Amino acid sequence: MLQRTITAVIFAAAMLGGVFGGKHTFFALFALITAGSLWELYGLLFATEKHLLLRRIAGSAFGLAPYLLIGGIALNITSHGALMLAGIALIFFSAAVFMLLELFLNPEKPFVYVGYYLLGMCYITLPFTLLTFLSQNEGVFFFTGGYEPWRVFGLLLLVWTNDSFAYILGSRLGKHKLFERVSPKKTWEGFIGGGVMAMLAAWGFAQVLDEYTTPQWLALAFVAVVFGTLGDLVESMFKRSLGIKDSGNLLPGHGGLLDRFDAFMFAIPFYWLALTLTS
Repeated sequence: MLQRTITAVIFAAAMLGGVFGGKHTFFALFALITAGSLWELYGLLFATEKHLLLRRIAGSAFGLAPYLLIGGIALNITSHGALMLAGIALIFFSAAVFMLLELFLNPEKPFVYVGYYLLGMCYITLPFTLLTFLSQNEGVFFFTGGYEPWRVFGLLLLVWTNDSFAYILGSRLGKHKLFERVSPKKTWEGFIGGGVMAMLAAWGFAQVLDEYTTPQWLALAFVAVVFGTLGDLVESMFKRSLGIKDSGNLLPGHGGLLDRFDAFMFAIPFYWLALTLTS
């Protein structure tokens, strides 16, 4: 219990410092989270392969590059417009690189392994890259306004509010299983309770923060509840298929980075969609 508490305090301090320290610390924080999440994912997917280290390095490096190039443009950290096109091109170029890597490694399942690499880019890299655009104050996509830490923190807090209260209320009041085949501990009571608390949190944010309008905050809370929960179930499905409990051990008592950011990653594209539809 003590170890879990210490990890939670350090994790919270790192997140708050990274988000509120400015755009450079935010960019660096999520670069580390992106790279670490990719490293974990490829470690799980290629766990039985003899070229595990090479696959993890290649997958993580090419997976992180679009975030660095495109996200840097979004935050005005790198100002050369050609880097945006380079980042987009790299996403497509990476597919060829992964195919060539498998050609020389001579695996038994080349289609499957190339798919693993591309899964990491779609599942992890693209959502965190999109987050750099959502952090801006002049739009929700391809705008380079000023960095707004409360936007990022608000998006995170909605997911964590839903997740925390779904766990607390579900463990105490839950009787009806939400999706027992994948996650036996999740209940409808927890889902509803977490949703109500997330909606209340969104309404409270709308009263004190002017980053979004009240309808936008409520729409974002809806996304956090529905798609954040689905994201958590998706990762539970992946872990169950591999016969593991946690994605990693980087955070003692809490598992790995994927365990902590699965719901948030899955919700980010839907955050963007909700903001686009309510703008």
